[in-house]
Amino acid sequence: MTLSTYTITTGRPGRPPRRRRRMSGWHFVLAPLALIFVLPFAQMILASLSPAKELVKFPPPFVPSRFTLDGFIALFTTTDILIWLVNSMIVSVIAIVGHVVLCSLAGYGFARLRFRGRNMGFFMIVATIMIPTQLLMIPTYIMFSKLGIINTLSAAFVPWLASAFGIFLMRQFFLSIPAEIEEAAALDGANRLQTFLRVVLPLAKPAIATLAIFTLLSSWNDLIWPLIAINDDSIFTVQLGIANFQSTRRTQWDLLMAGNVIATAPLVLFFLFAQKQFVQTMTMSGMKG
Repeated sequence: MTLSTYTITTGRPGRPPRRRRRMSGWHFVLAPLALIFVLPFAQMILASLSPAKELVKFPPPFVPSRFTLDGFIALFTTTDILIWLVNSMIVSVIAIVGHVVLCSLAGYGFARLRFRGRNMGFFMIVATIMIPTQLLMIPTYIMFSKLGIINTLSAAFVPWLASAFGIFLMRQFFLSIPAEIEEAAALDGANRLQTFLRVVLPLAKPAIATLAIFTLLSSWNDLIWPLIAINDDSIFTVQLGIANFQSTRRTQWDLLMAGNVIATAPLVLFFLFAQKQFVQTMTMSGMKG
């Protein structure tokens, strides 16, 4: 209720009283669950601010005796963390752009275009989701080796240019958009590509944001494939660089915890920025099959 509406309806000037949200039984269930998910992040941040000697104790203290930035200082002075972050950003940006462009075009084609073998083609693409990633690594490595992109940054982002999940997500969202909107655009003289770019794609911003979130999480956190395809320290991604802090003989816990905080921060910020669109897509994409 706005200020003017409250004054007219009640005859009393002033602001409408705020409604207090009532406590429900779900709060007693969700609050402990939220605490369980928050605790590991809190422990990671506290460990990154702990002295290195306290991290090797068993069990390590949850709250350090004193806070220090020695782990972060050593991370930025003795490692190539900035280069690794730049490499991961390059891989993630290219992966997000590739997913948005290619998956949107493919998803729209499977949702709206009528052609022979459409359903079978979509089924075959979705079926690839059930193939374990480990089975594809050797054929992918052989193919990339013949292309000459092994041990280059291209080997890290080429597999993320498109995915079956991205095509499935965009198709489901396009199916939730009324076809009458596109028919109205066609009556105004717009062709199929103009309708897609000027009418359908602006309506798909929530789905695009969700696809960008999933792509960023997957490409940023990818470790197994870069571990196989990249050997040069100068083109390490951030996850691959942090993995080198842990070995069979010695683990640099202060650098490991500080690196995890630096690597996690961009993901948290990006999700907070796009969480509204993420929730909206999850509710709309399940309306149609």
